Amino acid sequence: MISEEIGSKASKGTKAMNEVKVIEKDRKAVSELLVKKKISPMRKMYIAKLIGRCIVLIGCICFGVLRPQEFTVLRDFTGRFSVLHILWGLWMFDMLLQLVFVKKHVPLGSQKLFRQRYIPVAGGFDGHGLREYIRARTKSAYQVFLIYGLGIAVLGLLKKFDVLGDIALLVICAAFYVCDLICVLIWCPFRIFMKTRCCTECRIFNWDHLMMFSPLFFVDGFYARSLVTMAVGVFLLWEYSIMAYPERFWEHSNEALKCSGCTDKLCSQYCGKQKIG
Repeated sequence: MISEEIGSKASKGTKAMNEVKVIEKDRKAVSELLVKKKISPMRKMYIAKLIGRCIVLIGCICFGVLRPQEFTVLRDFTGRFSVLHILWGLWMFDMLLQLVFVKKHVPLGSQKLFRQRYIPVAGGFDGHGLREYIRARTKSAYQVFLIYGLGIAVLGLLKKFDVLGDIALLVICAAFYVCDLICVLIWCPFRIFMKTRCCTECRIFNWDHLMMFSPLFFVDGFYARSLVTMAVGVFLLWEYSIMAYPERFWEHSNEALKCSGCTDKLCSQYCGKQKIG
């Protein structure tokens, strides 16, 4: 009788311990999930930027319909003040941040061309592997360049035949301004061509402004020409850096580009996923 009672209590105790273990396991799983889902400061900043860019796009559409006179700045930059002067200054400042080393608030994907962002891998790297990587990525990059360029050429034809005007082309730039961050935060179609893991190692990260302002190739005046010239300057510096310092752009030669060293967690929707292809 006594032995049965002891056995019953022991059984209950074991069951209770198992339940505690299950609860503890579930708690750890939930904790790990919360850590994984935690939004990094960089991603929070970019989400706020996306909201701001959506407001800019809506504003450009509204001004185009209700106050088209605001767009006279496209032809006469030094004339009457327009809110588009503020937008011009914002865009120029964004591009300036891609031309100089910035320690904070700019993602590694955009700043990896600079020496300060380069952390050599221990034991050196495979020179042949680096050359093959750069060759393959450059080939993919210029496939994107060609396809995108054909799309922009269509806009040029529409402008030539007066289907699109200067206002429409600037509104399209504002739409591209939004799409740029959609690619970063939600889904990027260029990953299909580039076969990259994430934004940090993206071969064309700093092509964003050239792609964004490409419709302005067909608009005369200082406003458009200055933005396009600055965007081309950012593009040329990026391409020169890839050719001159390729080791800064490959995760097997630059420790900073590895997932284990990532602090940005900017495009966390891709974290833990393999490269496409």
